[in-house]
Amino acid sequence: MKARVLVADDDAGVRYTLRGLLEDDGLEVEEVGDGEAALRRLAAEPPVDLVISDLRMPKVDGIELLRRGRALSPVPRVILITAHGSERHAVEAMKLGALDYFRKPFEVDDVLVVVRRVLGTLALEAKNEQLAGEVNLLRSLVFVSEAMSRLALLVKRVGPRDVTVLITGESGTGKERIAEALVRASPRADRPFVRFNCAALTPELADAELFGHARGAFTGAVRARQGLFREADGGTLLLDEVGELEPATQAKLLRVLQEGEVRPVGEDRAWPVDVRILAATHRDLAQRVKEGRFREDLFYRLKVVNLHVPPLRERPEDLAALAKHFLTRFAERFHVPAVQVTPELMARLTAWRWPGNVRELENALESAVAMSPDGTLDLSLLPGGPEQERREGAPRAGLKEKVEAYERALVVAALEEAHGNRSEAARLLDIGRATLHDKLKKYGLVHEGEAE
Repeated sequence: MKARVLVADDDAGVRYTLRGLLEDDGLEVEEVGDGEAALRRLAAEPPVDLVISDLRMPKVDGIELLRRGRALSPVPRVILITAHGSERHAVEAMKLGALDYFRKPFEVDDVLVVVRRVLGTLALEAKNEQLAGEVNLLRSLVFVSEAMSRLALLVKRVGPRDVTVLITGESGTGKERIAEALVRASPRADRPFVRFNCAALTPELADAELFGHARGAFTGAVRARQGLFREADGGTLLLDEVGELEPATQAKLLRVLQEGEVRPVGEDRAWPVDVRILAATHRDLAQRVKEGRFREDLFYRLKVVNLHVPPLRERPEDLAALAKHFLTRFAERFHVPAVQVTPELMARLTAWRWPGNVRELENALESAVAMSPDGTLDLSLLPGGPEQERREGAPRAGLKEKVEAYERALVVAALEEAHGNRSEAARLLDIGRATLHDKLKKYGLVHEGEAE
């Protein structure tokens, strides 16, 4: 996309020369004859990337253009044209925010050098802002795996679009973190973000909580309540564990989604609401539809976009990154030395299937760090360790199982170090690529349908 440059100069000859020069350099150019016209153009759409303004113009000069431009959004980026002997004014202009200047009469090469340098700097700033925004968007997600990278890409793509999203995945995979990332990417990011656990209340109380109720609508309703839909008006409502809703509440939810208005329990009046819905569940809703336990029409209303969060066992390459993240956080919280992610620790972590997913990993590491005041983890406290085996009566692993767990940990660590590049991982392990592939299959690190 071409950068748009506005040339402001009362000399038509200078405007003509600059327009031709800049258009030949691939830029889109507009021109005005004075500072007032420049300010009017800057207040309009589409935005201008760069202003090249004469210092001395009738009505509004370059200095005044800079001063008044600071009240605009975005603040214009300005290069000034000065006459010989105007250096003092140029210095004042730089203090007011001018990016650069060149003198009349000017050489073509001098103008292009200044403009290209400034536009290059602006492009770099824009790129850095974009990257900072992406880091902020995904700040609650820790991953290196290809599966989660694809999911993160979908979050960035879907977040800004005002559509209903169904987030699926096993308990503990981080569905709420995905919802938070969607909200941060949304135009509604600065509006209310309200969460509701659909499994937490009886159907009657769930209705009152979601849709609101009039005073005296039921026993205990001593005052009216507007409900979560109206609290979230203009923003986002997360319906966690949406698969647990009872049929009657499902019907009322569908009506709100279809009509865009909510009717509190015990009231005749309906209130218009503008709410983006995010729904999350660990249930197979399609199966529940077949069983008659979830409305098919509501299912498709919620599933405009479906984002699935893979379980931790399907992305073992994320284990080390997650472990490092949690260990650092808990070491800071408990004021103990940081715990390193060692091969021994990874062997223990990769040997466990983590049925509770990321939440189970987080809780296990929090407990282990809390009980290790000197910063040295007692690995026996982690899932699969002797302490758990003693409590649960599980058989202890033999030498073969321990060796395999250690080998699996090394493979996972190498893949993480190589950012998923198998050739590089094989080199780090000092084995052939074919041998690495065999070990990936042996330890369940190759997903179904993945290329040989």
